[in-house]
Amino acid sequence: MASRGRVRDGKGRRTSGPSRRPQRAVGSGTARTRLRDGLRSKRMASAARTLGLSTTRRAAVLALVICALAFTLAVPLRTYLHQRAEIAEQAERAAELRHQVAVYERRKAELSDPAQIEADARRRLRYVMPGETPYIVQLPGDGRNAGGPGRDDRTGTRATWYGQLWTSLNEEPKRSR
Repeated sequence: MASRGRVRDGKGRRTSGPSRRPQRAVGSGTARTRLRDGLRSKRMASAARTLGLSTTRRAAVLALVICALAFTLAVPLRTYLHQRAEIAEQAERAAELRHQVAVYERRKAELSDPAQIEADARRRLRYVMPGETPYIVQLPGDGRNAGGPGRDDRTGTRATWYGQLWTSLNEEPKRSR
């Protein structure tokens, strides 16, 4: 009366109902594995039939999943590689800028010397100290090239735009015969 549908097995344990498992023989290890394998294959086939998937469809779904994963990983991978290249480029630019700063620091140290400033003014700007007589030595053939374009040959100063225009209009064109 207290059992309520529970059955006791041969070892005195309670079970919830009639045993669905077939009784096993003591030495049936191979039968046991065959039974498990059979049940697994039946479950897999049953799941495939339930979903309506044949072997070809399962392969197509697998290929679709692999393609989706590939496309999902492609964009972040491309972004990662692009950012690595950009970081390398910025590191190279930083090294160039450090070198340029070092050059400017050396130039700044040179220009802090008054003698260097005076030498630059004499060389580049052709300044002279009061009481000195400036001399410019021009060698033959250096007259036109030393002045550069737009320089007046007589005075060595830069000609005005209208003076250059007038000179170019008054020159006779060279004709080749």
